[in-house]
Amino acid sequence: MKIKYSFFIFIFLLINSLCADAQQTIVTGTVRDAVTKETLPYVSVFFKGTTIGTQTDLNGQFRLSSTGTPTALNFNYVGYVTISKNLLPKVSQQIDVAMVPDSKSLGEVVIVGGKKIRYRNKDNPAVELIRQVIAHKDENRISTFNTAAFRQYDKMLFSMSNVSEKFKNKKIFRNYQFLFQEQDSTLIGGKNLLPIYIQEKLTDKYFASDPTRNKFVIIGEKQVNFDQQLIDNNGMKLYFERMYQDIDIYKNNISVISNEFLSPIANAAPTFYKFFITDTIKTGNHQVIELSFTPRNTTDMLFEGKLYVSNDAHYAVTGVSMGVNKNINLNFVRALKIDLDFERAVSGKYSLSKSKLIADFGLGKTKGIGFTGERSSTYKNYQYDVKLADTIFQGKSIVSVAGASTRDEQYWETNRLDPLSKEQAKIYHNIDTLQKIPSFQRTIKIATLLFAGYGNLGPYEIGPINTFYSFNNVEGFRLRFGGRTTPELSKRFYFENYAAYGFKDEKWKFFLSGTYSLNNKSIYQFPQNYVRASFQRDTKIPGQELQFVQEDNFLLSFKRGVNDMLLYNDFYRLDYVHEYENHFSYALGFKKWSQTPAGGLTYQTNGAQFINRLTTSELSLALRYAPNEKFIQGKIYRSPIPDRYPIFNLRYTAGIKGLVGGEYNYHNLTGTVDKRFYLSQLGYSDVTFEGSYIAGKVPFPLLAIHRANQTFAYQLNSYNLMNFLEFVSDHYVSINIDHNFNGFFFNKLPLIKKLKLREVFSVKALYGGLRAENDPATGVGIYQLPKFDNGLQRTYSLANDPYIEGSVGIGNIFKLLRVDLVRRFTYLDHPEVSKWGIRARVKFDF
Repeated sequence: MKIKYSFFIFIFLLINSLCADAQQTIVTGTVRDAVTKETLPYVSVFFKGTTIGTQTDLNGQFRLSSTGTPTALNFNYVGYVTISKNLLPKVSQQIDVAMVPDSKSLGEVVIVGGKKIRYRNKDNPAVELIRQVIAHKDENRISTFNTAAFRQYDKMLFSMSNVSEKFKNKKIFRNYQFLFQEQDSTLIGGKNLLPIYIQEKLTDKYFASDPTRNKFVIIGEKQVNFDQQLIDNNGMKLYFERMYQDIDIYKNNISVISNEFLSPIANAAPTFYKFFITDTIKTGNHQVIELSFTPRNTTDMLFEGKLYVSNDAHYAVTGVSMGVNKNINLNFVRALKIDLDFERAVSGKYSLSKSKLIADFGLGKTKGIGFTGERSSTYKNYQYDVKLADTIFQGKSIVSVAGASTRDEQYWETNRLDPLSKEQAKIYHNIDTLQKIPSFQRTIKIATLLFAGYGNLGPYEIGPINTFYSFNNVEGFRLRFGGRTTPELSKRFYFENYAAYGFKDEKWKFFLSGTYSLNNKSIYQFPQNYVRASFQRDTKIPGQELQFVQEDNFLLSFKRGVNDMLLYNDFYRLDYVHEYENHFSYALGFKKWSQTPAGGLTYQTNGAQFINRLTTSELSLALRYAPNEKFIQGKIYRSPIPDRYPIFNLRYTAGIKGLVGGEYNYHNLTGTVDKRFYLSQLGYSDVTFEGSYIAGKVPFPLLAIHRANQTFAYQLNSYNLMNFLEFVSDHYVSINIDHNFNGFFFNKLPLIKKLKLREVFSVKALYGGLRAENDPATGVGIYQLPKFDNGLQRTYSLANDPYIEGSVGIGNIFKLLRVDLVRRFTYLDHPEVSKWGIRARVKFDF
């Protein structure tokens, strides 16, 4: 009987619910811009003659209901003509609206006023409002709760945009027209898109405030998988996640596309933005204020758009719709749009419910094929101040559950917080088809050759191609050829080799290394754990240290001044490297180094004895800690991404006399600290502190030969007006500051700001010296410091004064080039030195 009664109660409630719906007026629909066809978020939608209303969401959609008998629906949005649509009362219906921009409205204000009113912060109600928002930031953050938990669903889409009909109809796509999708957005240029990537992730996130802890548990992950011979899938995923990070409007600075933008509610926002109250909207029983904002200088790294603020004592952000000004000093970005939507909880607090970031890239502002990326996130199941077991936060802060990357389609259909459209669902299959096209495979291989410098042959790669030809005064014309194996050959064993020949010295040089991975991962993939043995016979310029480039790079063959010192080296090395998930690592090494001077370099004791060959044997221990470090990860390379977190390095080296021919005992302890400091609108500074001490009596080739640069390329970590082997020390400290203003000053100059140039400056200082036992003037049996052929001193120790140089420069020339005017301030009496110099550096940056 209970079952029957329960059944009848259920039927009664169902009928009652249906009848209730039948007695209501329910309206749903989508609002778009009549010209661009873009959906419009935060449009005010009201039943005419009532206070019942709502706003459209991030996708321009709305739902509104009433038990009354409304006959019309009003749509109101600043900058658009107000629209009124007739309704059928007591009926469920869909009304889609296209709103027409009101181009006259702002112009009329200017004409009536007669004179443009100067914007001021003082006595400005909009500024007073934003200051209240800033003052209440802390109470509206998620960190105000003792604990928080929620589920987050992320979806990333990437497509070729602005695809012309000519490109679409190329022969290679003749049978693959289904790969293309049509779009009607003017934010993204053109009519056709070619989707090339999709990625989904479902994560449970946990936070605790005392002590501050967080844990991200990835419960589902899915992405397009390209052929590993063509593209590194994991590297692509990491790079895209770096470009499209979570947007936290409450932070002072928001990282977007590798740049730091000042938030419109940052503490300093009233100094850099103009604010205007443009509307007051009532949604149910709550009011929100629409606050429009725009940069005071349209070329600065700032947003423009609209904030929606709760009209209560909390001053919480309830929505954001913002982009960037067309004049912004940002490279290759055609358009950028960010939308955030917040939901109000019973407690009155607002939690982020949806976010969307769209960016369109291209070499030209409007013409040519571009690249569009979109990340949308949905947040649900918020729980606040619930008991979270300590075990949740144990272990790594980001973990994946078993099977997270192998979820079937049924799982995703059930658990996606935001369903895929029909077009999006096709991308997985379409990309499988795309990468089977031979011409697509050839294009990827050519791009890898041009940008990475390696030609892929499957299990072996040839390169780097920019080292195949170079020249110097000792070797003359030099040819080199080599390459390395890839994970396609083995995930355990890796080999690298090259052979080179100098046509002037008529000598062969070569290199061979073998590496064994101890964790069955690529030796280039974090965390590394491998052992490597290598032998190298090649030349080296004393004191030349290059960053991320080969020494025999063709472009670095061109050097200034006298450049005739060279070493012929034999290196025997055995290295073990072990990285941990917390980004601490250590390396153990053995190196036997035999060096022979050549060209204008000779080894001669102060007793006039010439030394033809110097051999050392070293054992070393290197410690490194780089918290939160991330990499641009490829299949067979990785490059660290500069970030705000410091990097600590400590290296101890012991030279052992008598060990496999070693001739000297010594100890070398060297430490460095690297850190990037973000200064908001003033750009950022990369700062490096370094110090070293060498204990023991050693000849000058075993001292610290300070990094010099006689090429015309600007080297960040070298002294650009110091000559090779100009200074040696057995103890020193140094500081290197390189600052980029991101155009902060140039952006204020008429005409100049249209060039989108960026100011840079650097200061480098080095202080050190030689103890008496290592100074040839006082020590016995010590090598003489090198001299020029005319007898003038060529190599020095640092005296009482530090070596100092500085530079000012212009970056972002043609969006790629940085040119510095370098000034040397000390030791100007040394022969063959320059007080001034011009150096250039190629740098790709947004």
